[in-house]
Amino acid sequence: MSYVDGFVMPVPMDRLAEYKKMARLAGKIWMEYGALAYSECLADDVKPGKVTSFPQSVKLKPGEVVVFSWIVYKNRRDRDRIMKKVMSDQRLEAYADPRALPFDGKRMFFGGFKPFVEL
Repeated sequence: MSYVDGFVMPVPMDRLAEYKKMARLAGKIWMEYGALAYSECLADDVKPGKVTSFPQSVKLKPGEVVVFSWIVYKNRRDRDRIMKKVMSDQRLEAYADPRALPFDGKRMFFGGFKPFVEL
């Protein structure tokens, strides 16, 4: 079975072009190191819930959009190997400082997931 990293973050609409540039670079690097798939998606049909939701989870502010992204790997071992290489890749060095990110990293959340149903 595969392994998946998932990410959810708020991105200011006026910084989407900058985010897209960063995401394309990051995706290229992840794929070079062996990721099977890399996807970045903008919220389209996402409404606030009564208790929680994508907008509430990132404390979405006016002028922001939720980005949901994921990376697919062959397995957890591959993910750990690939992640180590990506995190030390000098092409991403400019984003090591949280102030350089085109979004508020404090409101981003992420994690690794083991699929238990794959069709």
